[in-house]
Amino acid sequence: MKLQIHKQIFFCRINCSRLLIPLRYIRKDGFVSIVIVFFFNSLFAQIDTTKHFEIKEITITIAPQLEIIPSQKLSGKQLYNLSSHSVTNAIRYFSGVQIKDYGGIGGLKTVDIRSMGAHHTAVFYDGIQIGNAQTGQVDLGKFSLDNMEEVSLYNGQKSEMFQSARDFASASSIYLKTRRPTFEKGKNYNIRAKFSTGSFGLANPAIVWEQKITKSVSTTLNTEYTYATGKYKFKYRRVLPNGNVAYDTTAVRQNGDIQSYRIEGGLFGNAKKIFWDTKLYFYNSERGIPCAIVNNVWKNSQRIWDRNFFIQGAVIAHVYSRYELLTRIKYANDFLRFKNMDTTMMILDNRFIQQELNTALTQKVRLLKGWELSLATDFQWNYLKTNRIQMDIKNYEQYPHRFSTLVALATAVEFWKIKALANILGTLINEKIGNKQKFTPAVFISYKPVKNEEFHIRFFYKQIFRMPTFNDLYYTEIVNNKLQPEEATQFNLGLQYSKIFNKGVWESIMFKTDGYYNIIKDKVIAVYKGNSLVTRMMMNIGLVKIHGIDVIVLLNWKFKDAIRMQAQLNYTFQKARDYTDPADNDAYFGTYKGQISYIPLHSGSFTLQFVYKTYQLNYSFIYVGERYSNSANIRENYLQPWYTHDLSLGKEFCFKKRKFSVLAEVNNLLNQQFEVVDNFPMPGTNFRVVLLVKI
Repeated sequence: MKLQIHKQIFFCRINCSRLLIPLRYIRKDGFVSIVIVFFFNSLFAQIDTTKHFEIKEITITIAPQLEIIPSQKLSGKQLYNLSSHSVTNAIRYFSGVQIKDYGGIGGLKTVDIRSMGAHHTAVFYDGIQIGNAQTGQVDLGKFSLDNMEEVSLYNGQKSEMFQSARDFASASSIYLKTRRPTFEKGKNYNIRAKFSTGSFGLANPAIVWEQKITKSVSTTLNTEYTYATGKYKFKYRRVLPNGNVAYDTTAVRQNGDIQSYRIEGGLFGNAKKIFWDTKLYFYNSERGIPCAIVNNVWKNSQRIWDRNFFIQGAVIAHVYSRYELLTRIKYANDFLRFKNMDTTMMILDNRFIQQELNTALTQKVRLLKGWELSLATDFQWNYLKTNRIQMDIKNYEQYPHRFSTLVALATAVEFWKIKALANILGTLINEKIGNKQKFTPAVFISYKPVKNEEFHIRFFYKQIFRMPTFNDLYYTEIVNNKLQPEEATQFNLGLQYSKIFNKGVWESIMFKTDGYYNIIKDKVIAVYKGNSLVTRMMMNIGLVKIHGIDVIVLLNWKFKDAIRMQAQLNYTFQKARDYTDPADNDAYFGTYKGQISYIPLHSGSFTLQFVYKTYQLNYSFIYVGERYSNSANIRENYLQPWYTHDLSLGKEFCFKKRKFSVLAEVNNLLNQQFEVVDNFPMPGTNFRVVLLVKI
């Protein structure tokens, strides 16, 4: 974390062997004004105490304050070097995360954290949630890393007070933080231009322009274009239960092309104790949808068009030393078109327009030293318009509305060796099928048993629920007006130890592990009526129990000749079992106590980074163990383990007073043929080259 100290006059005086320097108006992440007092030893005892000193600008790096429940984060050069061209690819390196990837650059990509399901994962973009009332899922493949400063993942929630009520309302959260303009002394603009090319016919130019308008106001503009054919060779082999080979062939993946462009604009400013920002976002794409490889069908004609637009803003006001105010507002308008012209299936041309209005107000007050209280209130309106018509006309609402009001009361205390946060969230949902009202509590505790050691024991308990989506409620062949929200309960117990070394090659070490137990009941699932595979109704009959362990080890070394090395190991063990129906225990078709679909018992990743002067070498390994495509854990549903090796080499240099960097990467180095989702083959060995120039 860096604190920028802008031009100020400071008064220095010597008291015995100490130098006291009050530093005012320090910006923490561009938001929080604080006062820091530094005590220096006799190193500065020679300073003349009658003089004043003018400090133009300095940068101070300090360790961030420990969170009660720490997050997993990737930021800065880590994102640039990890062979990650999208947010989804970066999140693969977090523990407890499972990705559903349907292949190629343009394929759908969703995230499942600790087997809770993609619907229980909230995604926040610069502090405001990205909503999707239609499906409840966010396609993270749409979000580029070109303008991303940090990607972080929180289990439970962010354990802090100053956030909107929406931040309290999910089982896990992913936060995407874009870059904010910073300028070197005497410079009023920054320009970063990037071009990527590689496999799949990839062409990906992008440019970022940052401009200082006044001393306290700056702006940024980021544009990006992506084109790819999405074609890649794959080998497909299937073995029958009796051991005979059904087919073994090599083909080219079709209909995975993408053409998209993205435009983002931002305006940032501050005035005394008020800090504000505004963000404008527009994304437009046309993509092919790669089909499942079934019955020798290698190509289909499904297409999808996306258009996403939102404008959002935030204001933080430090009214006085004990009281702070945060307000946010967002309007989003999204268009989705899905077209299927395959005559062997149902011909479709469905179009959906979603609108969302989201407002949030948060107040935080410091009652006593070490005791804070906050109250957050959010209001959200969702509206969906579609040309889709379904069978149950009586209960059908073609243009559904949903009004959501969330109120979160939270308190945080710090005393002795304990930090704790407790909150209760009230949620009121109003729509045509009726009102829903829920109160859900959460408690987070961190205990530091040894004063001078960074060793922490932590625990959290949280209840949460998620509303059925508009698709669940209105766009099935039979509407179920009694469909209830899914309810989830989370328990987590973990510990963390870290140490910084001042001697030798060891620079730092960090170890953390968490054991967790999650329960999801009233799970919303599709049930087909009679002998038909078309007539579908959503019902609350699911029950899933999840036991798991996450382990993270991070090591840093510093050698002579400016050589640095970092290694990180992530490991996850999960038993996520279906306890829906005890009678469903048939030895062959039964699902009772079966591992739920696509969740491996063992998974993990390993990354290794070498830095020598202006060179960077990065290696990463991802492993996903054996899984099943259905809760009936039988041979026909078995999916083999898969793993990939990725390697990249980067170099920074200057040419004619311009800063350049080149990155070359090779992914799936050993050309392993694998599937993340059954019958959706993934690419083999592929490469990418990135050229970046800074002006």
